Amino acid sequence: MGLPAPPAIGANALPAGTYDGKVVIVTGGGTGLGKAIAIEFARIGASVAILSRGEEHRAAGLAAVNAVGGKHIALPCDIRDAAAIAEAFDAVTEQLGLPDVLVNNAAGNFPVPAEDMSPNAWRTVTDIVLNGTFFCSREFGRRHIEAETPGSIINIGAAYAWTGGPGFAHSSAAKAGVKNMTETLAVEWGPYGIQVNGLVPGLFPHDDETANIKSVPDRRNSEALRCPGHRVGQPHELGWAATFLASPFASFISGHTLVVDGANWQRRAMLMPEFVPIREQMSKGPFDPNPPKRSS
Repeated sequence: MGLPAPPAIGANALPAGTYDGKVVIVTGGGTGLGKAIAIEFARIGASVAILSRGEEHRAAGLAAVNAVGGKHIALPCDIRDAAAIAEAFDAVTEQLGLPDVLVNNAAGNFPVPAEDMSPNAWRTVTDIVLNGTFFCSREFGRRHIEAETPGSIINIGAAYAWTGGPGFAHSSAAKAGVKNMTETLAVEWGPYGIQVNGLVPGLFPHDDETANIKSVPDRRNSEALRCPGHRVGQPHELGWAATFLASPFASFISGHTLVVDGANWQRRAMLMPEFVPIREQMSKGPFDPNPPKRSS
């Protein structure tokens, strides 16, 4: 049987108008779960600013939020660049107003055994996930502290921040840093009226997944069987969780990371299948300390 299915897309998890007059920034809001979060904020009244490096991603995200109505914008921004973030915040403030909510969703990730990971690969992922999240949070926090106005930050995390992520050492380390930063900033900035929370998605198939993921036969059913809830999440469910965490109805929740995964991450402490080494899982051969260089 499993957990019941959620209401259909278009249902409101909060009273209509909860975010009327509010401005929400979603980094990486042009695709996937970031786009789903942006849509749900727009649906209940927020003006949404999508920050993304990719022009196609910005266009897709802007079209999605415009489809539910309201005034929204999409801006180019590399969250690894603090100066670019400041420029983007200036543009958002000029066109929509001081952002009330920041959703740090932008990330980078790819599977690789730790022994094969280059220093550049490590830096690239940690720079986006950890540094970028802090740079955006810092810009948001400083502006609200100066203006003496409340605000809300939501950092998108990952369950392997608690458990470790074999095959994803760069991302899991960065996400662990984001979780700790969430708890730290919640304490530091609570006196200024700024709440900081984390949001961790479980299995949420979506239309913007890469072709190799989409090509897996019967993937959604197989993933549902892995979850104690016997189903996968629907992207708008994560949007509802985000809109709740940043709403007046959750104003006393801060420093918390909400896991939305049908209890899937807790099953890691239960009976597990036989361990398969990471190189074998990835169909890698024996470790080669001097791999052939890729042609440019």
